[in-house]
Amino acid sequence: MNTFNVYPIYDINPVKALNSTLWDENGTKYTDLYGGHAVISIGHSHPEYVKAISDQVANLGFYSNSVRIPLQQQLAEKLGELSGLPDYQLFLANSGAEANENALKLASFHNGRKKIIAFKKGFHGRSSAAVAVTDNPNIKAAINDDSHVIFLDYNDAEAVREAVDDETCAVIVEGIQGVGGIHVGSDEFMKAIRESCDQHGAVFIHDSVQCGYGRSGKFFTWEFSGVKPDIISMAKGMGNGFPVGGILISPKFEAKYGLLGTTFGGNHLACAAALSVLQVIEEEGLLDNARVVGEYAFDQLKKISGIKELRGRGLMIGIELDQPVKEIREKILFDDKIFTGVAGAHTIRLLPSLGVCKEEIDAFISALKKYLI
Repeated sequence: MNTFNVYPIYDINPVKALNSTLWDENGTKYTDLYGGHAVISIGHSHPEYVKAISDQVANLGFYSNSVRIPLQQQLAEKLGELSGLPDYQLFLANSGAEANENALKLASFHNGRKKIIAFKKGFHGRSSAAVAVTDNPNIKAAINDDSHVIFLDYNDAEAVREAVDDETCAVIVEGIQGVGGIHVGSDEFMKAIRESCDQHGAVFIHDSVQCGYGRSGKFFTWEFSGVKPDIISMAKGMGNGFPVGGILISPKFEAKYGLLGTTFGGNHLACAAALSVLQVIEEEGLLDNARVVGEYAFDQLKKISGIKELRGRGLMIGIELDQPVKEIREKILFDDKIFTGVAGAHTIRLLPSLGVCKEEIDAFISALKKYLI
């Protein structure tokens, strides 16, 4: 049997990693500035993270939500503390798609509506509900009916004010679009969403799956605009490679037995991994590092001719070029041994560990300069 061939695969077999460094089976050393789509938040094989998972496996690897799991409460308390949202509630899932699916379900249960406002070039996952609110023609065929979804231009505050009405269930938006090209939501845009939802009783869902968990230099990107969402979805960097996701739920929602459910969400190993990530972020000052090194990266990239536009915040960086980036990205990977990502045909995407250092950014910039026309 072979695997189902749906991913373009580079012929590289990583076998060991530490911080932002990978080694393949031949001992070749690479710098990882992509972290598996922003998954590696505190660095590969962080010793505290490895110990937390190992200790948990040695005692109890998994049991479902039918028993008390103190680690869930510990995780909720630490997450509330670091995010500045101690009055919110936590529901744990397995991925970003599942987090967004539960966010949409909860919104619909709350106000009994179906109409969703989403945004062009947005990406919210590949479950049926997440696909329905994702503006991506490559995966739209996976659903039969998205008649209740309206797609608006990202950052169009006036369009939001006109579209949200008394039939709107929710507005779902990324604070920074990831797959869509690293576009940053303006303060005016986010405030328009908040005000419109308040006016019409709709739910404001902030998709922080890729842009959250410290990547921007703040824990969540809604903090830049100062408007609190009703539901915040999370995943990717939440477990540093272990599959875990979830939603933070404002006090306006009332929990009821059976309202949401999951088999694997919130299991012992996932909680141990996620709690370790938060502890490392706090102990090592990784929010500050994301901000400082991110600012350094932007400052250095601005000095390079041949870059059409720089977008992003912190360590979520989009470098748009006038030329296609596929060949450049591959040269940087195979000749300079640096992993990066893309967002569309013309944008290089950087999503390194929050602990990345300036020297690793410098190495990428030196490589990029060699290949720009």
